[in-house]
Amino acid sequence: MKIATFNINGIKARYETLLRWLDESAPDIALLQEIKSVDENFPREEIENKGYNVETHGQKSFNGVAILSKFPLEDVVRGLPGDDSDEQARWIEATVTGDRQTLRICGLYLPNGNPAPGPKYDYKLAWMARLKARAEALLASEMPALMAGDYNIIPQAEDAARPDAWRDDALFRPESRAAFRALLNLGLTEAFRTRTHDAGHYSFWDYQAGAWQRNDGIRIDHFLLTPQCADLLRDCWIETDMRGREKPSDHVPVWVDLEA
Repeated sequence: MKIATFNINGIKARYETLLRWLDESAPDIALLQEIKSVDENFPREEIENKGYNVETHGQKSFNGVAILSKFPLEDVVRGLPGDDSDEQARWIEATVTGDRQTLRICGLYLPNGNPAPGPKYDYKLAWMARLKARAEALLASEMPALMAGDYNIIPQAEDAARPDAWRDDALFRPESRAAFRALLNLGLTEAFRTRTHDAGHYSFWDYQAGAWQRNDGIRIDHFLLTPQCADLLRDCWIETDMRGREKPSDHVPVWVDLEA
């Protein structure tokens, strides 16, 4: 089972890019972030015609997450538990059954948090505390599960071309990185680092100042796997060349291949 996470930076702006990618790269499951669309306006029909089941958790003009799956999606949950007053569309999860395994698939768009310090950064850290609680529940279930998406976290210095430029940014502040490590310390596996250990691998390049041309990137899109899911991991990679395509997102897809 091949699963990709992809921050598409607007379904309206990137619709043709998404359709071409679904045809060419053909993920079994795609977790999308920043669809920037309410549910009723999401262009489902052509995607469904390609054989995907579609579930969205949308929001007008901002945020928004979706799951596209060639397998049926069951027990869909929208919104990260822990704060009923949170109106930002940043979390969706569902159960899928592949040829060999049943998995809990969670797609997320973690808050950016800038400017930091400040209320937006407080929201980011509070959201990550809720994420940790959800991860603990997933681990307790002992069901193979993954949490994937745009984490807006640069885990380590080697995950940025110019780490010093990010020292005071919410994506790289010590509190952010500590909250991310707290997730790993629960027993989750960061899939990409099980296969690739060196620097220079990125999933985001800003549109400004020729960042892509200079490879001035950061790695902020991640797969975290429960132990039962990590046992199924065959490979994890970044589809870097998507950033050089016509009308690209500023993110590229990150993939896992699971024996599921």
